Amino acid sequence: MSETSKETPKKGWFSRWRSKGDAPSETPAPEAAAPELVTETLEPVAEEAKPAVEEVEIRVAVEREAEVEPEAEKKGWLSRLRAGLAKSTKRVTESITGLFTKKKLDQQTLDDLEDALIQADLGVSVAARLVAKLGKERFGKEVTDEEVRAAFADDIAEILQPVAMPLVIDPAKKPHVVLVIGVNGSGKTTTIAKLANLYKREGRKVMLAAGDTFRAAAVEQLKVWGDRAGVPVIAKDTGADAAGLAYEALERAKAEACDVLLIDTAGRLHNKSNLMDELAKIVRVIRKLDASAPHSCLLVLDATTGQNAHAQVETFKTMSPVDALVLTKLDGSAKGGVLVALAEKFKLPVVAIGVGEGIDDLRPFEARAFARGLMGLA
Repeated sequence: MSETSKETPKKGWFSRWRSKGDAPSETPAPEAAAPELVTETLEPVAEEAKPAVEEVEIRVAVEREAEVEPEAEKKGWLSRLRAGLAKSTKRVTESITGLFTKKKLDQQTLDDLEDALIQADLGVSVAARLVAKLGKERFGKEVTDEEVRAAFADDIAEILQPVAMPLVIDPAKKPHVVLVIGVNGSGKTTTIAKLANLYKREGRKVMLAAGDTFRAAAVEQLKVWGDRAGVPVIAKDTGADAAGLAYEALERAKAEACDVLLIDTAGRLHNKSNLMDELAKIVRVIRKLDASAPHSCLLVLDATTGQNAHAQVETFKTMSPVDALVLTKLDGSAKGGVLVALAEKFKLPVVAIGVGEGIDDLRPFEARAFARGLMGLA
């Protein structure tokens, strides 16, 4: 899924990524310690529906994105990627730069480097792996911070390359069903809309199912995005049975010979067992129509949650057939390094990353570009 498009003379994707670093496009979710599963049954609590206000807010937000989109299209994806990683890059590179002034690599410096990588959310295992290799190759030799960052970028790309895999749509499936899951505020609904836009541009026939029936705003949001992308949206009233809606959407997608059906779901609090059980119900119900569905299950993770993303992956895997990840809100986070830790630990394909609000700001994941961007390298 690597992108090889050239940067335009005006401004590249990496430069735009950096320039946006101090102005996150989405409000980051507060970081919390990884909660444990709650074993007792809890009643799901629906959010208060405020359609009169929320629907207006959703439409205004999407219209604003439409206004900036033409300018975004003038800039290459790589420059936008670098701009989106600006905060994460700063967090990593400032620590590394501060340790080097053309000096020999000693044990104290290696220990300090390991601490810096852990603090940048790359995880203990990845940090130890990168530092051990650097020490083996360069110990006692004079090194510069740029040499260290280049070495780390190569090693990170090596970790990420096996998981940089596209979401392959099976043409034999009519439709290929993609279930999109995640916790509250992770960016599922906008991710679905952006994926729909990608597939529509590839010439595929796409349908959306507004399965987040707890929130009127979520349904309205998906409808607005669907209108913009020219994709039909199957929806019901707030509070409707999500599993039943998914079933009806799959029936219609089959009848209309759609290539892709993207199913939105309510934001699951991954420590609330009853909500997770409902997700399992959606899977059971759609399998009555297609025993192999869902053909892909994407877990959307918010980069601002940092290491809490590990707990989310662990828990969702027990409730649903998670087979790929999407990382969103990289432009609003200094914790983009967590993607490396997730790749090293879970080995799940990373099919796309998001670095902005625009409909074109979600793209296939490319390992080398991400690794070099994270380390502040062109």
